[in-house]
Amino acid sequence: MQTITPHLWFDKEAKEAAEFYTSIFKDSEIKNTATLHNTPSDTVDLVTIELLGQEFRLINAGPLFKFTPAVSFLVGCETKDEVDALWNELSKGGSALMELGEYPFSEKYGWTQDRYGLSWQVMFMGDREIKQKITPTLMFVGEQYGKAEEAINFYAWVFHNAKVGHILRYGKNEEPDKAGTIKHASIALEGQGFAVMDSARAHKFAFNEAISFMVHCNTQEEIDYFWSKLSADRKAEQCGWLKDKFGLSWQIVPTVMDEMLRDKDDTRLARVTESFLKMKKFDIAKLKEAYGQGRSAA
Repeated sequence: MQTITPHLWFDKEAKEAAEFYTSIFKDSEIKNTATLHNTPSDTVDLVTIELLGQEFRLINAGPLFKFTPAVSFLVGCETKDEVDALWNELSKGGSALMELGEYPFSEKYGWTQDRYGLSWQVMFMGDREIKQKITPTLMFVGEQYGKAEEAINFYAWVFHNAKVGHILRYGKNEEPDKAGTIKHASIALEGQGFAVMDSARAHKFAFNEAISFMVHCNTQEEIDYFWSKLSADRKAEQCGWLKDKFGLSWQIVPTVMDEMLRDKDDTRLARVTESFLKMKKFDIAKLKEAYGQGRSAA
């Protein structure tokens, strides 16, 4: 299991989107589906998928949040034909943010919002090594503009297994961006690669709960640690969710909860759901008690 998993919030289309994404990306599958009842969003579907070797979680939870390009997913492609094939599927019913074409950084690249509003960057990588096929990309805009480097250093401090990669900065005469801010950078957190950038242009979007990142923890000590380091907005704390000081959403979740949510016993699942809905930070002992395993849960 990945330590960090992207989590995508849909209104009602999670299952449909899971079928769509697994149909267009090679080596992909729907791994698990669970249904929770009596939540604030009524009946909720949870879908776990794997795309090109990377796990994603999708949820149907109502129209509260909409995807924005503040978080997009860069797909590194070995051939131009691969770019074309993915672009043709991902752009259907969507809207292009940067049209497919040749750019200084790639012979073939495009940035599109798909039919669900999720943003994808599709890039021919040329001779560059592709270590991770799909890379979450964080864009710091608006009030967060100019904070990309601070965020890189902060996340490298919070996560024990962190590695800062390349950093490309804006130079002079690249207005409206200020010289020295981050044009593009990379960082790996617990083996999960991210791209990070600043953009001073007039964007009408920001980070929100539509895309969050799940941090899977084996112990209560790990949950307590990440919660204390990352949470910066008490009002955003709910059901394992939090927002950091940059407005990015995270979920700090116990790995044992995955086993609980895969249980086909409706009574057990209902007890766990009722228990975690009352929580802000997750309490593993209380979840195990609700599940009915007590201290015997792994």
